[in-house]
Amino acid sequence: MANPFRFGDLALDEAFTDREAELRELEADIRNGQNVVVTAPRRYGKSSLVWRAVQHLTAKGVLVAQVDLMRAATKEQFAALLSRAIYDDIATPIYRARDRAAQVFRGLRVAPTMTVDPADGAMRFSFTAGYAGDDIDATLERLLELPAELGAERRKRVAIVFDEFQEVIELDPRLPALMRAVFQAQPDVSHVYLGSKRSMMSRLFNDVNEPFWRSARQVELGPIAPADFAPFIVSRFRDTGRSIDDDAVARVLQITGGHPYGTQELCYALWEETAPKRRATAATVAGALARVLRSENAHFTRIWDTVSRVQRLVLQALAAEPSTALTSGGYRRRHGLPAPSSVQKAVDALVDAELVVRDAPGSYRIAEPFLAEWIGANAV
Repeated sequence: MANPFRFGDLALDEAFTDREAELRELEADIRNGQNVVVTAPRRYGKSSLVWRAVQHLTAKGVLVAQVDLMRAATKEQFAALLSRAIYDDIATPIYRARDRAAQVFRGLRVAPTMTVDPADGAMRFSFTAGYAGDDIDATLERLLELPAELGAERRKRVAIVFDEFQEVIELDPRLPALMRAVFQAQPDVSHVYLGSKRSMMSRLFNDVNEPFWRSARQVELGPIAPADFAPFIVSRFRDTGRSIDDDAVARVLQITGGHPYGTQELCYALWEETAPKRRATAATVAGALARVLRSENAHFTRIWDTVSRVQRLVLQALAAEPSTALTSGGYRRRHGLPAPSSVQKAVDALVDAELVVRDAPGSYRIAEPFLAEWIGANAV
């Protein structure tokens, strides 16, 4: 039988775990035209959650276009990605005929080059660089207006999903103002903003001086509760000819803290360590963890090589003892940390790099799954 656990790609169908409350709320928001911000560290399942919602909503006739801003290095590339998403997911379902769907792009200030990929027959869009900034801005503005107009024409509910939305600032710091000016006139369109850089997303949506201030309902994804994750793990083993005892499940979730990606990765290794028709135990989990740490060694070594000496000391301390008193004298003495100002500067940099999570004022823990275990096994 194939391994039932999935990590690295989107968790679809049976691989999708829990998030039922978040899923119901997100689907309701999109149906109601509500704007939503979904933030979480990388590999917490933001994209999988939205993909699942899109699966359900498109089956009910909702038109959802998705744009991954990590794939755009310029505003011209952003315009190309946006054009393709509108064409594939909004215009073509409305007009059916592909040539008619393509006509919606004819009136743009900068006309895209449209070509058909001979490999799959998909329409490709590109915008030549070198146009004046005002021209490409006007083109983007018009593209952002199209989904609402197309949906209203056929009385279809429309949504646009922007993955890694904080990247708009890198494309052009003025883009948020342009986008907000368009979106605030689209009460029937749901705009869903996903982001993994939480400090940047917080500034975009919580700073009173930013155009998107208080413009969307905010959702932050956390770990999945053990009570919800445990039955999923047990059923995945049971349905594929293996079993797992309660101690093993508890040990898995103790190690991962309910991190979606990390739990799937460790369970993948645990399933491989468990022979068919046999039971995974806490001892088997130890072998699975060793397997995961070997596979993650290059990744963690790169992280370790990029952080400063004081940051390494802070990571070693947090690996041994997650803290609510990182700069206290007792904690610093126990872990050989320098002066409070140096510790605070180091931990702030680690938070910005998303290697450490600040759960509450003064409370810190390592965010990356298995990094604490790797540090304990390898760092000196």
